[in-house]
Amino acid sequence: MAAGPKGDIPMLEDGKIFIGASRNPDDSINKPEYLDLKFGNRHGLVTGATGTGKTVTLQVLAEGFSRAGVPVFAADIKGDLSGIAAKGEPKDFLTKRAEQIGFTDYEFDQFPVIFWDLFGDKGHRVRTTVAEMGPLLLARLMDASEPQEGVINIAFKIADQAGLPLLDLKDFTSLLNYMGENATELSSQFGLISKASVGSIQRAMLVLEQQGAEHFFGEPALKISDIMRTSNNGYGQISVLAADKLMMNPRLYATFLLWLLSELFEELPEVGDPDKPKLVFFFDEAHLLFNDAPKVLTERVEQVVRLIRSKGVGVYFVTQNPLDVPETVLAQLGNRAQHALRAYSPREQKAVKTAADTFRPNPAFDCATVITNLGTGEALVSTLEAKGAPSIVERTLIRPPSGRVGPLTDAERQQVMDKSPVLGVYDDDVDRESAFEILAARAKKAADADAAKRAEEDAGQQQGSTTSGW
Repeated sequence: MAAGPKGDIPMLEDGKIFIGASRNPDDSINKPEYLDLKFGNRHGLVTGATGTGKTVTLQVLAEGFSRAGVPVFAADIKGDLSGIAAKGEPKDFLTKRAEQIGFTDYEFDQFPVIFWDLFGDKGHRVRTTVAEMGPLLLARLMDASEPQEGVINIAFKIADQAGLPLLDLKDFTSLLNYMGENATELSSQFGLISKASVGSIQRAMLVLEQQGAEHFFGEPALKISDIMRTSNNGYGQISVLAADKLMMNPRLYATFLLWLLSELFEELPEVGDPDKPKLVFFFDEAHLLFNDAPKVLTERVEQVVRLIRSKGVGVYFVTQNPLDVPETVLAQLGNRAQHALRAYSPREQKAVKTAADTFRPNPAFDCATVITNLGTGEALVSTLEAKGAPSIVERTLIRPPSGRVGPLTDAERQQVMDKSPVLGVYDDDVDRESAFEILAARAKKAADADAAKRAEEDAGQQQGSTTSGW
């Protein structure tokens, strides 16, 4: 076994997160590798093929930020990340890795976790209102065409001017019905409203409801402050979103996370470059955000990522292939961990070259060659150092996590939820008066008025026929 560096390697030293230890070409250990907390808001990227250790690297980073008092939000695609809420257990592969990198003070720990779930099955319900989602993201969620997106924009204008709160899907459906019934009158005021486009949007709404999107819209809406908590021991709270069921609707998954990022951007104050981030946000399966995304949406992501760092938020994209992320976004990701990539097809070879070219070269090895030969739990790592310049890339053995590697049992998850600081806050729906009730009341009032008018006319006709008879 290769010799480790001399002395203990602390997990957190001088405002840094210990990621692992780099090794020399002869496989001897070189030096510890850290992520500097003051550059934690400069975003990051974790990439690599399936089974190469991305989730464990995500866990190591999440633990490090939490231990430093930084709240974390992360989606849990397979359920494995839930184990971060439990103290780790001695296992051969963990202790072996700790010995291999000279991590002599390796200890197990558990971290404060709040579980969230759009469906309310494996965590507290997460909701937003249709109004907060906004027309751009709602159109993306429906995969709307350009004419449909125009009608959706008009719908939001009508709701705003008419004082119609759009809270849940039934509110938006009621508004669409109103627009269809009054298309001619509304078109003269807001622009062309095609009944065909309204009808197609209504059909798209039905599909959304069948996919479970109605669980996401409503109240009480998520308060951003509830994912930015710290625990009593000073650790940053880790918000884990159960995403196994949500991933069955990839568009809803990606749209929800983009909405959350947008809310953070809009609500948080400017803080410049703090000593450590205010929040770190891990976007797993990041390719889903950009797949077939219209230009306006990609530009929105680029803008949010570029500007949100001054709000103290670090965004870390996790995906298999660096080509999954547009170059305009990729250029903004300062802290990187590249796990192994396969390079059989031309596209895979291009991905390897792209990944290699994004690193500051190390004269000791060829990046493109090493990327295809990395072992499990090993990555090419480069982080930002003094003055925000990227460090020379190092072939790094990722440190073992302190929390459990693997999922919680259902009973363990429930125990965590029962002690949650937001227990009871989001678990029940609140259905206050909104567009659905207001439009229904208006329709009833109009129908009652019509009925009264007809009754009056009928009574008049009946009286006329009575007085004119012999």
